[in-house]
Formats: sequence, C-alpha cells, structure tokens
Amino acid sequence: MPNLSVSIKSKLPKVGTTIFSKMSALAAQEKALNLSQGFPDFDCAPLLKELVTKAMYSGMNQYAPMPGLMSLREAIAKKTEDLYTGIYHPESEITVTAGATQAIFTAILATVSEEDEVIIFTPAYDCYEPAIGLVGAKAVHIELQGPEYRIDWEQVKKVINQRTRMIIINTPHNPTGTIMTAQDMQKLEKLLQGSDILVLSDEVYEHIIFDGYDHQSVARFPKLAERSFIISSFGKTYHTTGWKIGYCLAPAELMKEFRKAHQYNVFSVHSPSQQAYAEYLSLSNDHIQLKEFYQYKRDLFKNAIKNSRFILGETAGSYFQLLDYSNISEEHDIAFAERLTKEHKIASIPTSVFYGRKVEQQVLRFCFAKKDETLLHAAEIINSI
Repeated sequence: MPNLSVSIKSKLPKVGTTIFSKMSALAAQEKALNLSQGFPDFDCAPLLKELVTKAMYSGMNQYAPMPGLMSLREAIAKKTEDLYTGIYHPESEITVTAGATQAIFTAILATVSEEDEVIIFTPAYDCYEPAIGLVGAKAVHIELQGPEYRIDWEQVKKVINQRTRMIIINTPHNPTGTIMTAQDMQKLEKLLQGSDILVLSDEVYEHIIFDGYDHQSVARFPKLAERSFIISSFGKTYHTTGWKIGYCLAPAELMKEFRKAHQYNVFSVHSPSQQAYAEYLSLSNDHIQLKEFYQYKRDLFKNAIKNSRFILGETAGSYFQLLDYSNISEEHDIAFAERLTKEHKIASIPTSVFYGRKVEQQVLRFCFAKKDETLLHAAEIINSI
C-alpha cells in the first residue's frame, strides 16, 4: 500500500472509532460477557425468518421502491394510527430507511444548513453530533437534570435563538432509560409555537416502556407532528438489529426534502426484509407485547443485583440499565469499564462518552436485552465486584 501523498482536512477531526465498537471488540478479545452494545443475544421469531426466506425465494431480490415497499408503508401507517392516533399518508409521509441512524443523518442532512444550531440533550446517543458537524452546523448541548435525567424547559427557552434550526429529542432515552411525559411534549409544543424550528424525535425504543406508562410519541401531538421527523426501528422491536431497517414519518413537505437526500445516500433498502416485516405486522402483535417481555428482563436483572455495591438507576423504557459505581471506585468511567472487561469479564458502556464536555462521573450503561442465563451470569459477576 503506497503512502498517502495528499493532504486531507478531516470533517470530523475529533471523531474516532465509536465506544460501542471499542467495547465490543474488547469484550470479544477478553472473552467477556458483552452487555455493552445494544443488541440481543437471542434470536428473532422463527416466523420472521421464514417470511424473509420466502421473500427471497419468491424473487424479491431487486431494488425496492425508493421510499420503501408500499405494503410496509401501509402497515406502518396503520400501526401509527392505531397506537398514537397520528395519521401519515403511506405515499408521501413515510419512508423506509437503512436503520434509524441513516434516517437521523438524512433528516439532518436534508434540513440543517451550515451555521445553523441544533439543540441536543446530553447524555445523548452518539450519532447526533457527528451528523450535525458534517453539515457544518453547531450542536448546542443541554444537560438533562439528574438523578432523574429530566429536561429543564426554561433552559431550553434561554438557548433558542434565530440560528436554532432543530431540536433532537429521544424517548425512551438512550442511555438513561428515562421517558418523556405528555407534559414534556406539551411544553415543547408551546415553546416552539410561531417558530420555524424543526423537531427530530428518535423513538426507536417506542415499544419498550414499563410500569404501565404509555409512549408519548410526537405523533400524538398534532402541532408538534407538523414540524417533526419521527424515527423508529424494526431492529429494536423484532430483535433483528443486523437487518438494519428503520423508518421515518414526517409531513409531506418535510418528507419531500428528506427523500431528496435519501435517494442519493441510500436510494432503497433490503427488499426481502421489507416484505417480511410487512407480512409479520399483519400476522403478529409482538410489538404490543414487547413491554412485558423486556420489563420481565429488567426486573430479573435488577432483582439479581439489588444487593450489589452498585447504585441502580431507574429505567422506565429502553433496554438499558445505569449502574453508579461511586461506592466502589473513583476511577474515570472509561478506565473502570475497561478494567471490568479485562479483570471481571463483563463489558459495559461508560456514560461520559454521551456528553458534549469532559465529565467526571462513575456511571456505566448495561444492556439487558439478553437471555435469562446471560443476565444471571452477569449478576454473579456484578455482585462479586
């Protein structure tokens, strides 16, 4: 391989390999239990595999329509109306994407310009800020108020200015496991009234919500929905993260701009998977039952470690559990997470990486989307620390 003979100015000079890749690689290297990256260690439904195989053998192996198969878009529209009363036209207001991350990037690429500002709430999922940076815009960080990780709407009001183009919200929240309430949505709706500010609502864990709470989708709030991109993911719902299929909902005028970018950075996504999901949605209500499935796993994990030296955070949604280790060590969370992986053979994610500034805190994120035996084994390790 010849040496590079040209000068390159990085558009993301501060970005390296993601913490998820690093911790998963370290877990594999150390043969450790991997509770870091957010994917299940159990399989998807056998019927779903049968349906994707049937689609392949029936000849659905060429390009899907750019916005996605109409049958899947119709199924998404029905699900959204049934659950949230939100009405989205399959033809002009729904686009199937190559996972939620691509949808998030495309929404930002299509509507945010150089020197615009985008408000994000930290700790924030790590794909938001790089996407904002790539279009030459500025991420404005507002820290969630602990220990409940709530949004201070008065602080939001203070940072909004003429350059504010978008606000990104995430509920249920990764990494904290908190959820936004109807009152949160109403406050955001009132705050944005009369402005041209857009909302990007990351709702990939929409069906993983606990303790009798309902998911407060932006689709429930018409005045918010009319300025919003809503992003969701089939991978999180159906234990198929490797299929990388998500979708975006937005009013027709916003979706028109979204598709202008989508058609050139992806064009269309895996046809057999789309066909399988469309059929599966008509045959199964797994998405409705998901909250009970994961609440059981949350409770199994929490009960198994309740007598450990860790302090357990509250998890109202998503499949992540925060553990505070301030009773155990004063090490920086990255160093402590690496030591746990090497010495105790359990991998997690240090939460300091989700902030826009250097933070000193002793909190790790563990994924409980795992088999029961994996969670119980993890609990044995955690209890021994």
